[in-house]
Amino acid sequence: MIRAFVFPGQGSQAVGMGRALAEAFPAAKHVFEEVDDALKQKLSKVMFEGPEGDLTLTENAQPALMAVSQAVLKVLETEGKWALSARARFVAGHSLGEYSALAAVGALSLSDAARLLKLRGQAMQKAVPVGEGAMAALLNFDLERAQKVAAQAAEETKLVCAIANDNDPSQVVVSGALAAVERAGVLALEAGAKRSVMLPVSAPFHCPLMQPAADAMAEALGKTNIMMPVVPVIANVTAQPVSDPATIRDLLVQQVTGTVRWRECVQTMKSLGVSRVFELGAGKVLSGLVKRIDKEIESQSVGQPADIEAALKILS
Repeated sequence: MIRAFVFPGQGSQAVGMGRALAEAFPAAKHVFEEVDDALKQKLSKVMFEGPEGDLTLTENAQPALMAVSQAVLKVLETEGKWALSARARFVAGHSLGEYSALAAVGALSLSDAARLLKLRGQAMQKAVPVGEGAMAALLNFDLERAQKVAAQAAEETKLVCAIANDNDPSQVVVSGALAAVERAGVLALEAGAKRSVMLPVSAPFHCPLMQPAADAMAEALGKTNIMMPVVPVIANVTAQPVSDPATIRDLLVQQVTGTVRWRECVQTMKSLGVSRVFELGAGKVLSGLVKRIDKEIESQSVGQPADIEAALKILS
């Protein structure tokens, strides 16, 4: 059986995440301590206790979600007495989850991944003043139709509107200037979308308005040591496997303004023989998306102590 490990993105965070893992497993506690040290802040306290407003800040949510994913992986490896490369053929992550994936396969150190995500969150927040950008999920709507309404909305408003996430066959997220995104939502409903849902985000991620953040990440990544991953990463912006460190660096920069091609990432894994996916970290968002993309792929979320035992039975 060919397996893949996948790592969730922003929106999966919740106060209390990781706490049970830290209390049950020393390996998890060590991960959270290392992230705290790297960031010179008690991020773990925010994760375990809140307040929610602090956790949902982009600059905190991104490294926090990565930390939980790494804690889950370290517990699996420690309890199972194996390494990721012996149990997964590929890894992938949704947006910030790509950094989690890269840390999981040794391309980034845990400390570097934490620092990069802190900076990424800060840079994305600074790129567009609060209230000027927006994101909306178009439901029961496919990529081709979403591309048309985004282009029409951009043309009508003379503002940016782009595809941020192609999540599954019936969910596409658009991102850009507020008026353009609102217009895209109206056009999508007229074109048959079931709903257009404005997302509770503080910035319009994964669109050209994020170019200042991409520039900041290019500078930071240029100073970061990226190693050859022990297994290939399915990249967000190409939906193809990548192992070359220089290419990984370039794709991470492109990812800030580019589309997260998650539907195609899962389809690529299927074409490469993957039949089971384990979602490591907070929440169950990616497991749900995988099921909607391809019902033949088995998916399992691993984020709590009880999940560890169930996963180890399959992975042993």
